[in-house]
Amino acid sequence: MAKSEKGPGLKKSHPITGVLLAVAGLLACAERTAAPAAEPPGNDLPPLRWAADAEGGAPYIFKDPDKPETNIGFEVEIAEALAADLGRRIEFVQYQFGSLVPGLQRRDFDFAMNGVEITPDRARVVRFSHPYYVYTLQLVVRADDSRFETIEQCRAIGGTVGTLEDTAAERLLDEQQVRKRIYDSQIEPYSDLEYGRLDAVLLDLPIALYYARQNPKLKFVGPPLARGYYAIAFRPEDETLAQQVDAALHRIAADGRLRQIYEAWGLWDDKQATLFDVDRADEILRQAEGRWTVADYLPLLLRGSWVTIQLAVLSMLLAVLLGLPIALMRLSGLWPLQTIATVYVEFFRGIPVLLLLFFLYYGLPVIGARYGLESWLNLSAYLAAVLGFGLNYAAYESEIYRAGIGSIPVGQWEAAASLGMSRPLTFRRIILPQAIRVILPPMTNDFIALFKDTSLVSVIALVELTKQYQILAKSSMRYLEIGLATALLYLVMSVPLGHLARYLEKRWGKGI
Repeated sequence: MAKSEKGPGLKKSHPITGVLLAVAGLLACAERTAAPAAEPPGNDLPPLRWAADAEGGAPYIFKDPDKPETNIGFEVEIAEALAADLGRRIEFVQYQFGSLVPGLQRRDFDFAMNGVEITPDRARVVRFSHPYYVYTLQLVVRADDSRFETIEQCRAIGGTVGTLEDTAAERLLDEQQVRKRIYDSQIEPYSDLEYGRLDAVLLDLPIALYYARQNPKLKFVGPPLARGYYAIAFRPEDETLAQQVDAALHRIAADGRLRQIYEAWGLWDDKQATLFDVDRADEILRQAEGRWTVADYLPLLLRGSWVTIQLAVLSMLLAVLLGLPIALMRLSGLWPLQTIATVYVEFFRGIPVLLLLFFLYYGLPVIGARYGLESWLNLSAYLAAVLGFGLNYAAYESEIYRAGIGSIPVGQWEAAASLGMSRPLTFRRIILPQAIRVILPPMTNDFIALFKDTSLVSVIALVELTKQYQILAKSSMRYLEIGLATALLYLVMSVPLGHLARYLEKRWGKGI
């Protein structure tokens, strides 16, 4: 047993050798123990997920023109400074700006930093960090426009001001009762201002500095308005993380790193110097919760419903009027007419209606400016929406017409001809009335679908029912309550159409 304990063939070690081995073992243990302390704190934790919207997000966060796979912006640099200070990686998550607060509540990411303004409604559902930027609002007009220099003067002349949804600028325009137009991104309002579709744009100063300061066609007017604060949004239960980030913000401000970032982006001013010395942001958080009742949001939803009805009815009327001649061209037997009609149908069925709206509203003015046709091609948002939906749905309605007309037996044509009726008269008196019975159900389905498709017009700054819901829900954080009211309004508009279609089908279908 003694041999087995020593192991076969082992020789007895020298005492000095044993001491050296013991010392080496102690040094190795010490090295292994000290190694983690040399690494940055928090490196064993999973990375923090930071959400923002890089679509049109300059100068906050946007794609580097030289390296499209890389994000740049002053908030990108703030996130890098926080990661270095916390000793913890921060990963970017692309998220639509208007959905940042709901996404945070869904735990899709750990915090949101994207020019998120501190408001009482948001403060009810998120835990805001200490503010990291003091912003003001800036009014921008065309360089050759001298009609007004203040919001009040703009209201007096009945001007329209463009802004972003669910922002301090939008709330200020509402308070001043100024006519407004809501946009989803920062670029389009300034483009519409250049084309004369707006009288002014009111947005945060960082946005105005980036998009309007260097544009010779635009100019700043009036003093800065409505001082406010950007802060990082956390879930209320993540208090420990929020406190760590608050401490990191104080440190990068104290050692000058925050100022260096703002100066590099041309955003530093005297207001930032007192950012961590004042408690005005805390006063905002202590404000009373805004009042949101049915009496507050229902009139706005009804107004959005009226816009939806107008767009759907006018667009469908245009589609029905265009669809019939297109169908007749395909049935004519003349190859030039058939070719034109086929190209039309395949083209408009093959492109998304969203792309068509973008082209009609933003693309045509560029063509008009190039060829001196501004007065003809500079469409209003309302006209562009009706025209876009009408052209798109006309392709579908023409196919419904063609199928309905083709379903009528050829003997009907022959019987009418034997009575001496001309083909146009036969079509009007005999064929079309019978075809309507086949056409009506699918055409009604398209009409109901068009009601819902009108929600796409928000991309060209029209506020219909769905857009009104988004604005109200994000402002009040009452997604469920206002969402149910919106769904009820859609049902009120669409269900009667179904009943009407079934009634007409039953009445006109007798004798088929």
